[in-house]
Amino acid sequence: MDIDLRQAVINNMKGADSATVSSTIADAIQVKKEQLLPGLGVLFEIYWNNISKEEQDKVANLISSKLS
Repeated sequence: MDIDLRQAVINNMKGADSATVSSTIADAIQVKKEQLLPGLGVLFEIYWNNISKEEQDKVANLISSKLS
């Protein structure tokens, strides 16, 4: 059985308001279950694909600086 994880995450979050999205992200981080990381990755992908190159650079720099 093929599961399209991207589409499943998008379908689960479709119509969610910003408070729900924020809560979902915070809960996934707090629980620290590795199974939730792909879902966060899908949300990050949506964000990344909808920001400017300049904003992508800022995000990449911020993440890079926190990995040091």
